[in-house]
Amino acid sequence: MRERLPVADLLTSSPLMTLFLVVALGGVLGLIPFGKLKFGAAGALFVGLFIGNIAPDLGASMGLVQNLGLALFVYMVGLSAGQTFFRDLKKHYKFMLASVGAIVLGAVATILTGPLFGLSSELSVGIFAGSLTNTPALAAATAVTGTAEPGVGYSLGYPVGVFMGIVFVSMIVSRTWPETNDTPSHAGQSLSAATAVIEREIPLRDVPGWREQDIRVSYLYRNGKTRVISPGEELEAGDQIVVVGMEDAVKTAVDAIGHVQPEHLADDRSRVDFRSFTVSERDLAGKTIAELNLPGRFGAVVTRIHRGDFELLASDFEHLDIGDRVMVAFPRPEYENLENFFGNSERTVTQVDAVGLGLGMVLGLLLGMIEVSLPGGGTFSLGSAAGPLIVGMVLGYLQRTGPLVWQLPIAANETIRQLGLLLFLAAVGIASGPAFADTAFSMTGLKSLAVGAIIAAVVLIAVAGSGRVLGVSAQRTAGTMAGAFGQPAILSFAQSKEQDERIESGYASVFALAMIVKILLVYVIVAF
Repeated sequence: MRERLPVADLLTSSPLMTLFLVVALGGVLGLIPFGKLKFGAAGALFVGLFIGNIAPDLGASMGLVQNLGLALFVYMVGLSAGQTFFRDLKKHYKFMLASVGAIVLGAVATILTGPLFGLSSELSVGIFAGSLTNTPALAAATAVTGTAEPGVGYSLGYPVGVFMGIVFVSMIVSRTWPETNDTPSHAGQSLSAATAVIEREIPLRDVPGWREQDIRVSYLYRNGKTRVISPGEELEAGDQIVVVGMEDAVKTAVDAIGHVQPEHLADDRSRVDFRSFTVSERDLAGKTIAELNLPGRFGAVVTRIHRGDFELLASDFEHLDIGDRVMVAFPRPEYENLENFFGNSERTVTQVDAVGLGLGMVLGLLLGMIEVSLPGGGTFSLGSAAGPLIVGMVLGYLQRTGPLVWQLPIAANETIRQLGLLLFLAAVGIASGPAFADTAFSMTGLKSLAVGAIIAAVVLIAVAGSGRVLGVSAQRTAGTMAGAFGQPAILSFAQSKEQDERIESGYASVFALAMIVKILLVYVIVAF
C-alpha cells in the first residue's frame, strides 16, 4: 500500500492548480541541460509522472484536458503544414511508405523481444503502443486482449519512447547531408537587392528569372525620373532597375542585362517609397500576390513577404496569411490607400477568429469520431489526434472558404499550439504516474523499459536511414521521426533546435498514416 504524503491532499483538492504547477515545474526542468540535451516542453511529461505518483487520484480528471491539449496542438500543426504538405506530397510519398515500413519493423521487434525477455503478448503490445506513443493503439490493444496489462505496458513504454525520440532527433535534426529529393528550406535564406544599369533593349519578361518567378523588379529610373516598374515594361539602354531575389538569381539577371550600379536606386524615396505593411485585412487571407493586382490598383509592386522568421520572395503565386508583413514599392501619394488596403494593424493580427477556429475544431473532432469496423469485431477511429490534424491540413491548404478564414496569424497559432502541447504532456504524465511508479523498478518493469527502448530505437533508426538513403533533408527526416511516433514533444524539441518549416511538414505527412498502421499492427502482435 502506497503511503500518502500530506501534500497529496492539497494537489488532489485542485486538479487545475496541480496541472499548471506541473506545467511550470516542467518548464524549469525543460531548461536544464543534460549534456547537450534539453527536454524543452517534454519536461512537463516527466514532472507529471512524479506528481501523478504523489497524487494518484488526479489521473481520473485529466482525460478532457489531455484530449483538449492534443486536439489544439495537432490542429494548429495541420493549419501551418497544410500548404507544404500538399505541395510536397508527390515528391515524398516514398519516404512516407518507408516510415510505415519502419513502424512494421517496430512491430517485428516487439514480437521477437517480448518472449525473449519473458513478457506476455498482452504486456508487449502495450509496450509497443507506449514506446510509439499511440493512445488509440492502446485502446485497440485493451479491447482485443480484454485485460489491463496493455495499460501497464503503455505507461512504461510511453516515457521511454519520448526520451528515445528526443535523444535520436537531437542527433539528426542539425545534420547536413545531400538533399537531392527535398525542397530547399526558407530558413536561413536571405534575399538581396541590386540596382542594375540596362545595356540593351529587352522586354522585362525576357529578363532571366522573371518568368520563373525567381526575381522581382520594383524601381525603374528613366530620363531622370524614378517610378514603379510596370509588368509589361520594355526596358531601354540606360535604364536603371532594382532587382530582388536570392543572390545567385539576382547576379544571373544583372549579368544578362547589364551591370551593377553602386548607388542603390531604392535609397532615393522622393517619388517612390518602399515600406512594410502588415496584412490584417481579413479579405486578403489566402489570396495570391497576383490576385491583389497592386500594379493596376496603386501602381505598386510587392517584392518580399516576412512570415514569422522567414523572408520570402513575393512571387505571383505566393499566398498571403493574416499577420504577414509585405514590403511594397509604391508612388508616395498612394501610402494611405495601401495602408487601408492591407489593414496594417498589429492589434488585429493578434486576435483569433472564433468562428473559423471553432468550426475547424468541430470538423476535426467529428472526423475523429467516425468508427470503422475491423476484422475480429474491433473498431477504429482517428480520435482527437488524427481527426483535427487531417482537417487542419486541408483547411490550411484551402486558407479560406468564402467569408470563413481558416488560417490563423502565426503568433496566435504558435501560442495556442504551445499551450495545447503543455496541457497534453502535463495531463499524460499525471495520468500515467501511478502505473509507471508501481511497475517501473520491478524486474518486469525493467525488462519492459528495455523492450520499449529497443522498439523505439528500431523505428527511429529505420526512419533516419530511409531519409538519408532517399535524399531527404535531415530536418524533414527529424520531423518524420516525430510524426512516426505521433509525439508532439519530439516535434517541439526538433523545432527548438532548428528553424525549418520542413520539420513540421515531415511530422504532418506521416502522423495520421502512422497512427492507423500502429492500430492495425496491434492485432498482428496479439496474434503472435
